[in-house]
Amino acid sequence: DALPIWHIVSTLHQESRASSCSTNSSALHCTMANLKQKLICPVTDEKCCIPTNKVTVVGVGQVGMACAVSILLRELTDELALIDIMEDRLRGEMLDLQHGSLFLKTPVIVSDKDYAVSANSRIVIITGGVRQQEGESRLNLVQRNVNVFKQIVPQVVKYSPNCIIIVVSNPVDVLTYVTWKLSGLPKHRVIGSGTNLDTARFRHLMAEKLGLHPSCCNGYVLGEHGDSSVAVWSGVNVAGLPLQSLSPEFGSDKDSEIGRAH
Repeated sequence: DALPIWHIVSTLHQESRASSCSTNSSALHCTMANLKQKLICPVTDEKCCIPTNKVTVVGVGQVGMACAVSILLRELTDELALIDIMEDRLRGEMLDLQHGSLFLKTPVIVSDKDYAVSANSRIVIITGGVRQQEGESRLNLVQRNVNVFKQIVPQVVKYSPNCIIIVVSNPVDVLTYVTWKLSGLPKHRVIGSGTNLDTARFRHLMAEKLGLHPSCCNGYVLGEHGDSSVAVWSGVNVAGLPLQSLSPEFGSDKDSEIGRAH
């Protein structure tokens, strides 16, 4: 069994004193060898614990890597796993993050095309899928991405049955529903990015026109992510003050820059 540190230090002190009184050099050499062995012995026989805040990103395109970098910079995870079918690009992205880990606090960054690398993830972010081709209908895009998700989601749940899945791939609302059905997880553990991006753009545009920081402008875009989403002008406030009281024409029919109010 590994000895406590205090016991090793005490032994070192006592045996050093004893060795100083001895004139036998071979005995001294033997003593020091024993002490060295005690000092470098393992302090525990237990295996490394399972990560408690592991995050997996599926898909290492621009969106996936933006998610990965944001997670690392905010120090949200103790292990980050990347998954993609394009092995060369996957390895390159992993190495870029590992080489920059000197400036990060996430100790483990791994990648593989095998979903086993995602085992025991607390959160899995799915950004993978196919892009909409020129002239392709939204319905056809949905079907192609549904086929992709049929390969992704079961593997995610197999290795991380207790995870929360965040869907970012488009069309995000439909694919979030598909993920919920394919995973068999409770609905509160399958989350789509929804209109978060639309809301961020909305707040930025308002802030830009008013000459403020986006954090001062509060409002929401609701509905399905895409062309059918709706900006809720009646709920917008600027630093706690209703926008309509500050600028009645902002967002109304009279505002040619923003468009019709909802």
